[in-house]
Amino acid sequence: MSDAYHHSPGRTAPPALEARGVWKVFGTDAGSFGQRPASARAPEALAAANVVGAVQDATFRIARGEVFVIMGLSGSGKSTLLRCLTRLIEPTEGEVHYDGENILKLSDKALVEIRRRRMGMVFQHFALLPNRTVLGNIAFPLEVQGMPRAKAEARAQELIDTVGLAGREARFPAELSGGQQQRVGIARSLTTNPEFWFLDEPFSALDPLIRADLQAEVLRLQQTQTRTVVFVTHDLDEAIRLADRIAIMEGGRIVQIGTPEELVTRPATDYVRRFVAKIPPARVVRVSSLMTPAQGQNAAGGVKAACTISEIAPELVSATGPLPVLDAGGRQIGSLDRQRALVTLAAGA
Repeated sequence: MSDAYHHSPGRTAPPALEARGVWKVFGTDAGSFGQRPASARAPEALAAANVVGAVQDATFRIARGEVFVIMGLSGSGKSTLLRCLTRLIEPTEGEVHYDGENILKLSDKALVEIRRRRMGMVFQHFALLPNRTVLGNIAFPLEVQGMPRAKAEARAQELIDTVGLAGREARFPAELSGGQQQRVGIARSLTTNPEFWFLDEPFSALDPLIRADLQAEVLRLQQTQTRTVVFVTHDLDEAIRLADRIAIMEGGRIVQIGTPEELVTRPATDYVRRFVAKIPPARVVRVSSLMTPAQGQNAAGGVKAACTISEIAPELVSATGPLPVLDAGGRQIGSLDRQRALVTLAAGA
């Protein structure tokens, strides 16, 4: 799947989702955490007080339509952070805003309503209802909302076709493969057409081929039904394939947020540098980053500015000089020096 699927929403747009100073701590002294001064919140101080800072001062903004990936090693706090964003667990401190509204101040009833109508969630464990068919599982969230069964099943049938399960409507979960079960989970999470889509390591238990197919499915769905997506993974290849931006966590803290290209070419810490060390720059560096700006008319041939250097490797090999760089509409916006691009292509190969 080409990285051209990424649309990279503008970072200056009003945020759809924003975390402000979010903490989640566990331990015998967790209840008094709010009275701790900043000096008593350092990792060493928390450890000395037998308090675990699973999420520590997480602050970021996610643009509408952005695919925001949270990643890190096991125990880094990524899944805990996602659960704080959805209030599946209560943050110890901080604010979580959806379109400017702090959901930590919502009543239980209002929170249930926002989850039902605005959020879709997919987890590693599919949690399908064993006594319901594919059609019944996907229609279930709409039936819970009170939608007539026939209408709910009609919507479910649309999603069955969308995720490639046509012909399996009457099967039960036990009659499906792992990849097919996960497609049911994806379809069920989309029944209410949610604005916000949360996915917590949904493919980690699947074999590589099925995993690649479902990653492509997420990208395709995002291309045709744009949502604000928060995707948790520990797999860097998966993150680079899916993300507009990536937040890397270490020991409960976000140590860097950036595009895949920024993380690989400008890592902020040694931890991030080691984390991305095996990613060849050509996989993440885009043509737009290496081109020389130049206005021109529509060109019959050239390379897209949004493509990565690895995606245009055939053109680089066959070219004899600079390549015209085109925007999405086919208009020339720059020129790419072939030799400079080949150096990037060779780096890390």
